[in-house]
Amino acid sequence: MHQPSFVYIMTNKPRGTLYDGVTAALARRVSEHRLLQGRSFTARYNLDKLVWYEPHETIELAIQRETSMKRYGRSWKIELVEKDNPDWNDLFEKIL
Repeated sequence: MHQPSFVYIMTNKPRGTLYDGVTAALARRVSEHRLLQGRSFTARYNLDKLVWYEPHETIELAIQRETSMKRYGRSWKIELVEKDNPDWNDLFEKIL
């Protein structure tokens, strides 16, 4: 049986610094980002808002999607977020 996985985008403000990641436990992973601990990229830039996510049936498919997304430019990712979340709302409460 496969565990659902997610590709997601974190930011610090609308059209701010973007971070895309992949995880099998979205709420836990976003909670870790929100704590802004350590020397990670998300902590350094205060990336504490989940603004986009996409479910996948397997971690392999999620990793494949994230790898593809990393090839696309910043403007493509901004369009992706704004298509479903034009106000750049923090979606953390929605996933709990």
